[in-house]
Amino acid sequence: NACVGNVLPLQYLSPPLLPPRVCWKKLTTPALGSGILFSYPELATITGVQGVVVYALSSSLPLLIFAVLGPIIRRKTPEGFVLTAWTRQRYGTIAMLYLSFMTLVTLFLYMVAELSASGQVVNALTSLDGLPVMIVQCVITTIYTSLGGFKISFITDNLQGAMVVCLIIIVAIAMGVKTDIDTSLIDTSGLLKPTLLGWQLLYILPICILTNDFFLSGFWLRTFASKTDRDLRIGVSIAVVVILCVLTMVGVTGLVAAWSGALPLDQIADSGSIAFFLLLQELPAWVVGIVLVMVCTLSTAAFDSLQSAMVSSASNDLFRNRLNIWWIRAAVVLIIVPTVVIALKAPSVLQIYLISDLVSASVIPVLVFGLVDRFYWWRGFEVVVGGLGGILTVFLFGLVFYEGDAQKAANLLIISEGLYADDWSVFGAFVAAPVGSFLWGFGALGVRLAFQYITAKKSGRRFDALDRPVGPGFTPDVDGVPHAVSSREEYTDVTSDVEIVKPAGKFF
Repeated sequence: NACVGNVLPLQYLSPPLLPPRVCWKKLTTPALGSGILFSYPELATITGVQGVVVYALSSSLPLLIFAVLGPIIRRKTPEGFVLTAWTRQRYGTIAMLYLSFMTLVTLFLYMVAELSASGQVVNALTSLDGLPVMIVQCVITTIYTSLGGFKISFITDNLQGAMVVCLIIIVAIAMGVKTDIDTSLIDTSGLLKPTLLGWQLLYILPICILTNDFFLSGFWLRTFASKTDRDLRIGVSIAVVVILCVLTMVGVTGLVAAWSGALPLDQIADSGSIAFFLLLQELPAWVVGIVLVMVCTLSTAAFDSLQSAMVSSASNDLFRNRLNIWWIRAAVVLIIVPTVVIALKAPSVLQIYLISDLVSASVIPVLVFGLVDRFYWWRGFEVVVGGLGGILTVFLFGLVFYEGDAQKAANLLIISEGLYADDWSVFGAFVAAPVGSFLWGFGALGVRLAFQYITAKKSGRRFDALDRPVGPGFTPDVDGVPHAVSSREEYTDVTSDVEIVKPAGKFF
């Protein structure tokens, strides 16, 4: 059992048990990578105080979902330590592989965001090329995560939190000592006034972040690692408060940068993402040097968690821990190469996050629909078709919105204009994604049931597609032993010393 400390063939892929005082720290760190130093101040320069408050609340409150759904999923899948374990039992292997792929895509995008943040920090504070720093960061994290696995990653989590606190203190000192607010810029900037985008964010950000948190293995690893459900609830509650305070303070730096003149109002579109660091330019060179080291350390600590999560997800989900772990790590190293290339060209960390959010807004709603036992007829086929259909719906919405312009519709899939587009395009995309996923999902349900009904009638069998299943992923088995179901695909749990054959959920 990966969650309760049994000896595993690949034991460093699973997290150690966490008491409340440690759990809240571990739940906090996945949300506090170096990317927050760019995305939150940037959004503040676009939507002002309204955006800061909405973004901070939208980033912290969704963590409460782990306190609600975490215990449910842990009871349904006690041997798991990531969401894909439940997905396999509930929806079958194909759906699990699909979710695993989407998870790896999300982790890839977050790795791009972290490397891009490192490069932009170096460039903003020193005017030097950030590529050498990116390469060194990748090499160092690869070496120590290969040697220590998640144990090392959990240790660096403590360092990550400390770096965030220290950076906030330094910026607070810089604002108090070196920064002068030009009161005339407060009204001119318009950052105290509500905006159309600010109201749109009341929907966009909660949907984005709530669904995207499901993709982040770091949150699930820490959820499964909690000793008890009570520990999990306490840890999540504390983490929500800490994250809310930290992100609000980070976001405010964008406002101060604009009001102090450190970020000229006519350069917000081009330089808004580095507003946090523009406040530091007036500090002595030695302080800037310390900040640079701290940010790179913070980014490295966040990057190693993403790297470890990618290795764990690939090994456990794709290969069932049967492939030598060093082959997995070698594949991750190869993936890092395009990660660096894309990070060099990435225009905005916030845009990278939005792309990831759009994917999750399409995939997650139709997935968690099956958490409710009364929807036992919902299967993996609907999840896969619905998720992919949600992404396609965004493109179709773009075609309608842009009056048949396929290029602009395709660009909407990667949020090419970020949040600077002064229209309803981004809002519409994030409405189309979840709504479209359910429309495609229910359409797939109708097609599947019709096919199975016709097949049953032709073969003379009883139509059983709407019968309530039993076994893992639904209600607990009476005798504690998974019941074999002939129509289900079986898989072998090799995360413990004793191999246990369990039926996977129905895909079709």
